[in-house]
Amino acid sequence: MHHVRFRDPAGAVRRGRWREDAITFGGERYDPDEVDVLAPVEPSKIVCVGRNYADHAAELDNDVPDRPLLFLKPPNAVAGHGDAITLPAGKERIDHEAELGVVIGEQCRRVAAADAMDVVAGFTCVNDLSNRDDQRRETNWVRGKAFDGAAPIGPVVADPEDVPEDAAVRLRVNGETRQDGRRDRMLFDVPSLIEEITAYVTLEPGDVIATGTPEGVGPLSDGDRVEVEIEGVGALEHSVRIP
Repeated sequence: MHHVRFRDPAGAVRRGRWREDAITFGGERYDPDEVDVLAPVEPSKIVCVGRNYADHAAELDNDVPDRPLLFLKPPNAVAGHGDAITLPAGKERIDHEAELGVVIGEQCRRVAAADAMDVVAGFTCVNDLSNRDDQRRETNWVRGKAFDGAAPIGPVVADPEDVPEDAAVRLRVNGETRQDGRRDRMLFDVPSLIEEITAYVTLEPGDVIATGTPEGVGPLSDGDRVEVEIEGVGALEHSVRIP
């Protein structure tokens, strides 16, 4: 099942289901093109995982970490399906990074890996937009990773059973495939990530874990249209503007 958050034609924010070519809520059917599809959750934080695919670490000439490399994106970074995202001006390189997003369903702390899926509400698509200019100059990555709109999420939250263990993680720019990886190639799987993160951080309902990106990251240009597709979830679409 695919859960969607949207603004209906009357301006009310609703939570419904997206089935094939229609969004349903309260006995009403809506054409997805006639409503404003919002980010499916409103996280208090996005916990991101760096270098969780060996091929991606290699393409950036980085070592593979011996434990999950974690950083945060704040709520201002959230953007939704169909948004036109304004990227920071005057930068030489801002990259796309397609990622499987794990949506947390309940407040949790110190969750064992064996119990981790009990706190997962579902999966979604994330684009971890990355300002490489500033990321290379700082250690906390605020300018590099936490700028406004730096985390498009959506378009839906898919139930965990709908997303295969080896789900494809793909990204296209203007219709051209740039990234094509699989969930089972992660260095640290979802239960391991939840165990590690909750050893330090309380996760809240709606929080998102961005699980890392496969190889093929690359720069975006003004006007590019981006699609992040996760098998079992669907495709998150957005465009970018560079002033």
